[in-house]
Amino acid sequence: MHDIAILAVIWFSVFLASFMAHKTRLTPVLWYLFFGALLVNLQVLPEKMPIFITDFAELGIIIIMFALGFEEDTNNFLKSIKRSWGIALFGALAPFLVAYFIALFFWGDKNIALLCGLAMTATAVSLTMVSLKSEGLSQSSAATGIMTSAVLDDIASLAFVAILVPIATGEASVSLDGTLLIVGKAVVFFILVTIIGGWLFPTGSGMIKHIPLIGKVGLRNILAMGRGEYTILSLLLIAVLVGLLAHEFGFHPAVGAYMAGLIIQKEYFDFHQDKDIDFYHQAREIIDNVAFSWIGPVFFVTLGCQLIFELELFLSVLPEALMLFAGLFIGQVASASLAAKYTGSFDWPSSLMIGFGMLGRAELAFVVINIAYVQHKILSVEAFYTLMLTTFFLNCSVPLTIRWWKGKFQS
Repeated sequence: MHDIAILAVIWFSVFLASFMAHKTRLTPVLWYLFFGALLVNLQVLPEKMPIFITDFAELGIIIIMFALGFEEDTNNFLKSIKRSWGIALFGALAPFLVAYFIALFFWGDKNIALLCGLAMTATAVSLTMVSLKSEGLSQSSAATGIMTSAVLDDIASLAFVAILVPIATGEASVSLDGTLLIVGKAVVFFILVTIIGGWLFPTGSGMIKHIPLIGKVGLRNILAMGRGEYTILSLLLIAVLVGLLAHEFGFHPAVGAYMAGLIIQKEYFDFHQDKDIDFYHQAREIIDNVAFSWIGPVFFVTLGCQLIFELELFLSVLPEALMLFAGLFIGQVASASLAAKYTGSFDWPSSLMIGFGMLGRAELAFVVINIAYVQHKILSVEAFYTLMLTTFFLNCSVPLTIRWWKGKFQS
């Protein structure tokens, strides 16, 4: 089959998955994975994707992570940290430890256990917020707590992915020197991103405006080229370039793309005198459409194509998947709820809603699974299927528990 024909099949499956997600009110990611697995097992899609599709899928996850960072309001995020730090800390530590020790018990491999813990750490922000919005709860205090905590979880998880994945893959030693090297590279990378966001992008204001050449070129001027006609191109270029910078430091490009989105400020889009066009809102809509409707989903469909159906294998890992799901469900809800109550001063209904809202696992989990299983072959087939089934169960539980708790939450 021609590469373009494969892409056409994948895009058709994305269309069907989006339709099914709307009908079932489940996250489209689950349906992307389902159709990927279905089509590869029906031999409509090949088990080994051509390089064009794999590279296209890689671009998809870069844009997805950029979009997730881009949609965050950095100022609100920083203001909410004080109340949500405990939810983020304990709500991430508990699932990491649960997944790590259960995986270590099942397979006896510390690298597999480490990556299973990483995959199960970060909360799916988009899944939870879509579920809350569908129930009319997106503006509640619980939603704010979930959002900030989930973003903190994602940033911490991205940092741990950057530091621990090279160790797990054998690209860096477990020695003190090797660990310090990875930590040092991570620190340098995040310092560079901070410099880009704090001094390079806002050029044209402050002291830096007096520097020849550089002081004349700020991100606002670049985005304003041609009455904003090149805004999206500029943003995608930034996502890819910062992703490549992360790659040069030995990290996944998605790490850089997320940070690139986070440091882009709304005021950079305040250009021209035409008040009829909200360039920031327009850019957000287009980036989200690219990330979640036609390029990003290719990543999840191709990841689903890794699920070659074998009934015996599915039945063999089902007990492990159910045990991991039960452990993560209890650990996540208990840790996040208790932290919300005692470190964030939320009431009990809101605290439990936060606990339920942090159950989802999506983008970052699949990034880690893709790195560990597809790229580096660290995960065994059994571990891969266990994680995929567990993720499926956790994501299904988000809209179900939120809908169930809504009555008690609002009473």
